[in-house]
Amino acid sequence: MANNQYFGTDGIRGTAGTPPMTAEFIYRLGVAVGHVLSLETPGADLFVIGRDTRLSGPRLQEALTRGLLTSGARVMDLGILPTPGIAWLTRELGATAGAVISASHNPAPENGIKFLNPQGMKLSEKQEAAIEDYLNSLPDGDLNLPETGLRVDGTKFYDLYLQDLLSTEENLDLSRLKILLDCSNGAAHRVGPELLRGLGADVVALNTESDGVNINVLSGSEHARSKPEALAALLTEHQANLAITFDGDADRVILMDETGQLIDGDHMLAILADALHREGKLLANTLVTTVMANGSLHQFAADHHFELIQTPVGDKYVTEALLALTSEDTLADKLGLGGEQSGHIILLDEHHRTGDGLRTAIFMLKFLLQQEQPSLAALASQIQKYPQLVASCNVAAKPDLKTLKPLQDMLDEIKHRLPGLVQLNSRYSGTEPKYRLMIETDTRHTTHDLAEICWEVCDVIQRETDTPSTAKIEVLNVSAGGLVPRPEK
Repeated sequence: MANNQYFGTDGIRGTAGTPPMTAEFIYRLGVAVGHVLSLETPGADLFVIGRDTRLSGPRLQEALTRGLLTSGARVMDLGILPTPGIAWLTRELGATAGAVISASHNPAPENGIKFLNPQGMKLSEKQEAAIEDYLNSLPDGDLNLPETGLRVDGTKFYDLYLQDLLSTEENLDLSRLKILLDCSNGAAHRVGPELLRGLGADVVALNTESDGVNINVLSGSEHARSKPEALAALLTEHQANLAITFDGDADRVILMDETGQLIDGDHMLAILADALHREGKLLANTLVTTVMANGSLHQFAADHHFELIQTPVGDKYVTEALLALTSEDTLADKLGLGGEQSGHIILLDEHHRTGDGLRTAIFMLKFLLQQEQPSLAALASQIQKYPQLVASCNVAAKPDLKTLKPLQDMLDEIKHRLPGLVQLNSRYSGTEPKYRLMIETDTRHTTHDLAEICWEVCDVIQRETDTPSTAKIEVLNVSAGGLVPRPEK
């Protein structure tokens, strides 16, 4: 993995209005992207741009557009669309590249930009490095370069994207289901309800009125994971069969079954892999996950006779692994399946190459309705997850973790303290100024045991990075959902 100056695991992110998320920087970035990518594909000149509902989105989009126009490109405005919709249209329209202005599940003051290649996948690290090199070569001061390109309105292609979603599964009839749908006041606020209603479902749509600042606020997939009781109460109130909740750009989805239990990415990967395997449609008979996946998936894969491979954290690495499997099998009649426990699921075929919360929901509903008595709880009960917690804490800096001896000593100590340790993953976030610790054990240890360790490690990393003791720490119970408070001494 490259160590870029600006690009992280999911493009470039930051607080809107502060470097690098300023109009000035984004303009320069557009100049660099237009130059580098136009040189890579001579004669191709179409760049498509879409965004989520953040207040800062239009200003950043305008800056990026102006930068791209200096390369002589046609720049098409797709309007507000989910990330997977922009990725699909990038491919379908034969664009040189796509750009998504979104910070996904991050808070509303944040924003970001990720770029997509003509296949609708994230740029390679080599391409990102070339863009950064050109960006850093630009002279200081106001560039004020001539705009030789053309602006194009692409908002009409929303209908094309919706029709593609509606055709995901022919003859799928959701009329038996009442669905509680949380759109996170984000990019799926329109297409999510229209998709499910178009397939016949009775839809109770929540958080569909964006004001530019309420995206992901007490809503969406990450809120459901941290406070599932709020979604469960709404599920009961509306007497729905299940709940579906997206993040801000709808590349993630989390479900909730009829009993109020969360169905996260690990559950969905198990359900989808088993169903596709039984249909003979699982690419290379293999499921791809990241190292953050619950260890119980390994046993599930063995019990259900398919393979499982793991990648570093980041959906781009999952996609790369899936594409590598196409040398063993064909996408003509198979689906590549991979993803993360966050609900970022990739169902890879000849036309779809990125995580898509909407497509994932459709496939889950398809397999749900194949049951004689449709029950999401029954489907999810097939996998019994090991105790797993993920700690996340703000840090003031990101020094190499290997150089932090107190941290490394503590991680070594944990391995001796927990004889039933299954996984221990220590890393920085690739998109936020945060440190993350994932710890997973067998059933001989309790959530309380793991929570104590998580809080201790976060205290150490914050001391070692000169982070104020008041900085935010959250510990998520991945297995059951909900935040775990600091244990009392």
